[in-house]
Amino acid sequence: MAVAVGCVLFLGSFVWGAVVYKPYTVPTDSMAPTIGRGDRVLAERIEGDEVRRGDVVVFKDSVWGDLPMVKRVVGVGGDTVACCDKQGRLTLNGKPLDEPYLHTKGPASPTVFSATVPKGKLFLLGDHRNDSLDSRVHLSDGADGAVSRGAVSGRVDATAWPPDLGMLERPEAFKALPGGVSQPGPLRLILISAVVGAVLIMGGAAYGPLARRIGRGGKRGEGRRGKTTEVATGV
Repeated sequence: MAVAVGCVLFLGSFVWGAVVYKPYTVPTDSMAPTIGRGDRVLAERIEGDEVRRGDVVVFKDSVWGDLPMVKRVVGVGGDTVACCDKQGRLTLNGKPLDEPYLHTKGPASPTVFSATVPKGKLFLLGDHRNDSLDSRVHLSDGADGAVSRGAVSGRVDATAWPPDLGMLERPEAFKALPGGVSQPGPLRLILISAVVGAVLIMGGAAYGPLARRIGRGGKRGEGRRGKTTEVATGV
C-alpha cells in the first residue's frame, strides 16, 4: 500500500510540475546576480493579468527579438518610472525604490530616463542595469519601452541550476504598492510530494523483504520449540 501511494505522489509530482512549470536557460547576464548566464530557471505558466510589480517574467515581443527574454517588472499600466533621484535610485510614481537585487551599488541606471507605462503594458528592466537591453532601449518604439501583458508566458519561481540559488524572493519595495506582490507558485509543494513519495517507495520496498525475513525467523523458532516439547513428553 505504501509503495502504491508513494508511486502516485512521486510520479504525480512530476506530472504536476510539467503542467505548471516550464524550464528555460538564460543566455545572458542581464539579470545577474539574481540569474546568471547559463542558469536554468523554472517559470510558472501564468496569464498576463497575473503579473505584479517585482516579478521576474519570461516574455516574447517581436520588437525585442525572436527569442523569449527574462526581465523584472518595475512598472505596470499607469506608473511613471524614472531614474535617477539625487541618491541614484529608480523612482516609481515619484517615490524612490530600494533595489537590493541590483548588480552594482552605483546608480540604478547609467542612463537618465522617464516613462509613463500605458494601460495593459509592463515596464521591464534587467537587474544588471549596465548590461541589459530592456525597456530603456525601446523608449522610442511607441509604447515608452513597455511590453504588453499578453506577451508574458511565465513568472520565474526558482533557479533549478545551479541548485544553491533556489527560490526567487519577492522584493520588499513593491509589497506596499497597489496590487502588492505575487505569491510563489506550488513548487515547494511539488518538491515535498516528490520527496514523500520517494520515501514511501523506498520504505515500502525495504519493508517487504524485512517482513519476510522476520516471518521466516518466527516459523523456525516455532519449529524448534515444538520439537523440544515432544522430547520432554517422551521422557
